[in-house]
Amino acid sequence: MSRALIAHGPRGSDGDSPGARVDMGVDLAGIALPSPILTASGCAAAGRELDTFVDITTLGAVVTKSIMMRPRAGRATPRMSETPSGMLNSIGLQGPGVDAFIENDLSWLVQRGARTVVSIAGESVDEYAKLAAKLKRVEGISAIEVNISCPNVADRGQVFACRPESAAQVIQAVRRGSDSRTPIFAKLSPDVTDIVEIADSVIKAGATGLSLINTLLGMVIDTTTMRPALAGVTGGLSGPAIRPVAVRCVWQVRAAFPKVPIIGMGGIRSGADAMEFILAGADAVSVGTSVFNDPSAPARIHRELADLVAGGGFTRLADIVGRAHREPEPIVLDEPTELDDWDFITEERP
Repeated sequence: MSRALIAHGPRGSDGDSPGARVDMGVDLAGIALPSPILTASGCAAAGRELDTFVDITTLGAVVTKSIMMRPRAGRATPRMSETPSGMLNSIGLQGPGVDAFIENDLSWLVQRGARTVVSIAGESVDEYAKLAAKLKRVEGISAIEVNISCPNVADRGQVFACRPESAAQVIQAVRRGSDSRTPIFAKLSPDVTDIVEIADSVIKAGATGLSLINTLLGMVIDTTTMRPALAGVTGGLSGPAIRPVAVRCVWQVRAAFPKVPIIGMGGIRSGADAMEFILAGADAVSVGTSVFNDPSAPARIHRELADLVAGGGFTRLADIVGRAHREPEPIVLDEPTELDDWDFITEERP
């Protein structure tokens, strides 16, 4: 990887800014990335449209929309609804199926020279295993992100990510079907009682790293029609409204598993937002909802983050990963003054 690419980052960065001198390179589970900024699954498809605004080869990686075995039409419309500081979506994992994805999208990404993290989703453990086996035979994949926040239709609509046992079963199946050299990131849901417990189960099952977090389950009711705003009734809440929840999850998991690679995500729209995640313990971050109104957001956030790192007196992004976990520095008070040095006024009161 050229030093110039690591220094200057995504297209459009200011080479004269303080951040231009910061090493923004990331070692993510053995993958060398020129930037800590990735796209978030589902928000930039396979990167083709985004490449018009940002040179995707300079991003850390493109995380694709979640791919399933067969083509899928998705949910009925309306599928999206704006919320205060966020967005609710119920797309239903619309997609062309894995074979068409490999032939069209993945081949384009490889030809383009982008680092690619393929997100996969399934309705059963067996489907995840088949997807992993399909991708094992394909070149050009940097890592697999396993979206386990999908309804398990074989288990009465339960979500894989909400129970340690089912989450582990999916990761075990993907690990068995995958190339042993391919890092596997389990994408976890915040809609659980203890996310550390879920993280522990997938790590033990073979996950290389973790993606934190997926959307929160939410709902909007249209007060004019007096009906749910989404055809699917509930949907995934994303955007700035969920950032504090996401930062908390990253913090808790990093504290429990200091060495496990983490990709943080959830409402990142500025370099300061990204820095919160890095300080909480994320090695890299994914930018999602911001791309809808600012397609150049990944490049801008990279520049802003680099400037903040430089402003803090650091020359490497790696030096601030998890830095918020350090012990607080003791407060040093001035030397105490002898009581005799004080001019006390005493008087007897009635």
